[in-house]
Amino acid sequence: MGALAAAVAAFFVWRSQPSPEPLPPPTPVSQPPRTPSPTAVAKVTVHVTGKIRKPGVYLLPAGSRVTDAVAAAGGVTRGASTGALNLARRLIDGEQIVVGATTAQAPQGSPIADPATAVLDLNSATTDQLEQLPGVGEVLAARIAEFRDTHGGFTTVEQLREVTGIGPRKYDELKAKVRV
Repeated sequence: MGALAAAVAAFFVWRSQPSPEPLPPPTPVSQPPRTPSPTAVAKVTVHVTGKIRKPGVYLLPAGSRVTDAVAAAGGVTRGASTGALNLARRLIDGEQIVVGATTAQAPQGSPIADPATAVLDLNSATTDQLEQLPGVGEVLAARIAEFRDTHGGFTTVEQLREVTGIGPRKYDELKAKVRV
């Protein structure tokens, strides 16, 4: 009797296994969005200065990197170092790239601002500087920098609302402490 029960149970277990069914055919992918014509390519304007062969203001394609700006300015002068620069960073419209600077220095005649009262520029602040803002940690600072890089920089402070993790209350805390 036990053997018959085991045989019946084994039969039902074997029958309950799923059977393979054919997959539906793949749906066709819609055509990719049209890319703008070469004449309508977005540009960024950057100021390259410091220990560079041809300092000046350069107009480069959007998505260019710091290394592209240095190359456009003729490269670094003999003996200059690019060690302080992140050559792989994407350019932001309106930024200044100082080649050969060892530390960030305040312009002559301007006092060094107190970090508690300083107003940060969203387009040039580092993630470390962004972390000094109230309620902004490492993750949120990285999201702000990522938004800036993917959207070609901030054009208004209100664009902070588009960053994931910044709600109305956090925006109200930050808007007086940042600028574009």
